[in-house]
Amino acid sequence: MTRNHPHPVPATSAPSRRALLGGTALAAVALTAGAGRASAAPGTWPTEFPLPDGFLPEGISIGDRPYAYMGSRANGAVYRTDLRTGAGEVLYPGETGTAAVGVELDDDGLLYVAGGGGGTARVIDTRTGRLVATYQLTPTTGHFINDVILLGDRAWFTDSRDSVLYGVPRGRARAAGGRSGIRALPLGGDWVQTPDVNNANGIVTAPGGRGLIVVSSQPGRLYHVDLASGHARELELKGAADVANGDGLLRLGRTLYVVQNRLNLIAVFALDAELRSATLRSAITDPRFDVPTTVARWGDRLYLVNARFTSPQTPETTFNGVAVPL
Repeated sequence: MTRNHPHPVPATSAPSRRALLGGTALAAVALTAGAGRASAAPGTWPTEFPLPDGFLPEGISIGDRPYAYMGSRANGAVYRTDLRTGAGEVLYPGETGTAAVGVELDDDGLLYVAGGGGGTARVIDTRTGRLVATYQLTPTTGHFINDVILLGDRAWFTDSRDSVLYGVPRGRARAAGGRSGIRALPLGGDWVQTPDVNNANGIVTAPGGRGLIVVSSQPGRLYHVDLASGHARELELKGAADVANGDGLLRLGRTLYVVQNRLNLIAVFALDAELRSATLRSAITDPRFDVPTTVARWGDRLYLVNARFTSPQTPETTFNGVAVPL
């Protein structure tokens, strides 16, 4: 059972240790291109913050206020941290047999949650901490609902074990249980589905709202997906052989950040205007990375959670989040 802290968790005081390998000018362009959350994080804000022991974090999302929302693979709980202080609290306690993997916060305060092996998409009200809706997207075996992004009137979810994206209606008025309003979008075109490994993982919107960009973790490819047809066009990678272990994605303008979890780095790519190629510009590394999975931005920082997949995943295992500069 996950042991959640009953009171806010104090911020750590350890200084940040970080390395940014090139791409300084590109990062500056990306910062101005991103919508919202544009004010820089003051230097007094912590660059590390603790999570509850045994939390098993994977997803992170940050809205228009400096709060990070993180999901637990242990029991589907959601934890909220104030980035200004590093203090946190359990927003939603979860329940046995559920998981919260990728998370994405909407402007209306609804948090869309990928349910992992349970095959669900859930919606949590961050204002009240209450579960608003549950959508059963897939059977509970042979599937893994991994990540989520918002585009138009839907939240789009990846299934790492099947070549299908799922669109769930957005908004408080449309949130309802069952399979009402779900759209299943089979992936075609260049998409390659490798058996018995995680394929579709991180997902972001393409520039200009022109569909979605999805990373396939193994063997490590990026695809541009057309939402009308499901056609997936593989992006040519320039300067990189692949994006193996690709996990969370973040896009700011035409700059794409790809978290490569077990490699302990964030690869920074420039997308071409036609969305046919991605050119590697730099890599962000940090000694504090311990299998980071997903990434969110506030101001001039990137925030990640360490999933620690190579460490024991027990109720006593410690977990944290870290911040690095863009």
